[in-house]
Amino acid sequence: MKYVIVGGVAGGATTAARLRRLDEDAEIIIFEKGAHISYANCGLPYYIGDTIKERKQLFLQTPDSFGARFNVDVRVNTEVLSIDRQNMRVHVRNGRTQKEYDESYDKLVLAPGAVPVRPALDGIDLPHIYTLRSVSDTDHIKEMVASLAAQTVGAQPTAVVVGAGFVGLEMVENLCRVGFHVSLVEMADYIMPMADYPVAAPVQSHLRAKGVTLYLRNSVTAFAEQNGKTEVHLRSGETLRADIVLLSVGVKPLTDLPRQAGLELGERGGIKVNGYMQTSDPNIYAVGDAVEFPHPLTGRSTLCYLAGPANKQARICADNLVLGNVKQYKGSVGTAIAKVFDMTIGVTGLSENYLKQNGISYQTAVIHAASHASYYPDAHQMVLKINFNPTTGQLLGGQAAGFEGVDKRVDMMASVISAQGTVYDLIDIEHAYAPPFSSAKDPATVAGYVAENILTGKMFPMSWSDLKQRIDDGDDDLFVIDVRSALECKQGMIPGAVNYPLDELREFLDEIPTDKTIVTYCAIGLRSYLAARILVQSGFEKVYTLSGGYRTYSQCVAELNK
Repeated sequence: MKYVIVGGVAGGATTAARLRRLDEDAEIIIFEKGAHISYANCGLPYYIGDTIKERKQLFLQTPDSFGARFNVDVRVNTEVLSIDRQNMRVHVRNGRTQKEYDESYDKLVLAPGAVPVRPALDGIDLPHIYTLRSVSDTDHIKEMVASLAAQTVGAQPTAVVVGAGFVGLEMVENLCRVGFHVSLVEMADYIMPMADYPVAAPVQSHLRAKGVTLYLRNSVTAFAEQNGKTEVHLRSGETLRADIVLLSVGVKPLTDLPRQAGLELGERGGIKVNGYMQTSDPNIYAVGDAVEFPHPLTGRSTLCYLAGPANKQARICADNLVLGNVKQYKGSVGTAIAKVFDMTIGVTGLSENYLKQNGISYQTAVIHAASHASYYPDAHQMVLKINFNPTTGQLLGGQAAGFEGVDKRVDMMASVISAQGTVYDLIDIEHAYAPPFSSAKDPATVAGYVAENILTGKMFPMSWSDLKQRIDDGDDDLFVIDVRSALECKQGMIPGAVNYPLDELREFLDEIPTDKTIVTYCAIGLRSYLAARILVQSGFEKVYTLSGGYRTYSQCVAELNK
């Protein structure tokens, strides 16, 4: 059997390695347009920022070492130009010699990956405007960064990063790490648009504290060059001047080859595959960033630019090629995480923004909790938000941000979401507990408890945005109670709130109007829930608790006003 693989990074290389483990006698050829295979794409920002010191650490395998270990014919700097499906061969060109030739196949695997989006703006091709996707991109940026550090003695070099997604935020940190002042431009209202605002807001505040200048609800209209600097013209009318510009506004699947071959593409432009990773041609399979597949929760076609799913697809693909179509890919719920200076932010499943935009019914819960037992030293607060079906309790999405332990909680939520479980399954997860690692009630479990209270009618949440809107509108039907201590209230209160400390609340029941909508709040939500239970059982009917408490409200409002 002769297997030809187009693309040699995560999906292609993993497919080849698995094929060899299953079939020692097969002929396996990898065609890779670039000079490298099987490199750590996700590590590129950290090499630029000198966290990863040696360039060679980025390479899991070289073409020679991979070829020797797996007995694979690795042909780098070789581009596949076309596919002849009828005769089952590909037409390729050697980038060094320019020689073109045909190569036959019994089965073909496409792993072309994705390419960065470069908006059609004036000046987009100026020399110091970069994207980061490949080792070649990294080498150019690294060389430029080193050159600027050497040339700007006494003056801080400047960078503009356009796009505040995962790669954009990682590049912000790493450019700061090597001495740049960084400005971050984001079209959305806040950073990390794939997250929800209550989770993104504290990370956004952390970026400001680290000296990053944010230009939110803004976009680039044009680039220009002036005195050796790149001018970045913004929609707001402002102009930024930078030594280096990094574009991180998204990627798109590289599908020219399958399109020319007449393979079926999905509605989002990716290569359409079935559960076996098989394209519309039964002899051609596809894996990785270019693949389009139904989302496990919504059934809607989606693209997923993540290394984990690409590697899973590759293993399934290889098994199906050798053993027949025996395994099916279940899809990805989109679990991702990023380090942003001292903080971490992670997401999994569907965001509130997505649910709202697509008309999917949902409810949310926001909690703040310590990363481990609060009485054990160095516990750090994290915010955790879950989105769930208001009828069945199915967990639809989860997000977290904090200084420690975020990855563990996101993974816990991802496991439940992937299994199409409920908030009750989140409660039932048995976690490893000792004071240095967690609490007896893990933050993910607490989020499940809050959701359970909402589903069973023991608690009626009000979001920070709904409360703010009602306050801004001068809603006379609103009566807001702050149940924190008087000392805590001196640090700040929600406008118009009345302070009835929780332990004294029963003494003030006669002062609380029975005909108004009552909203209780505390620092993070626990005391306000207890207060709401007191009020409901004392005969008050329209009682709500502020989701996430004063911490969420104050963080979100503070960031809105900057």
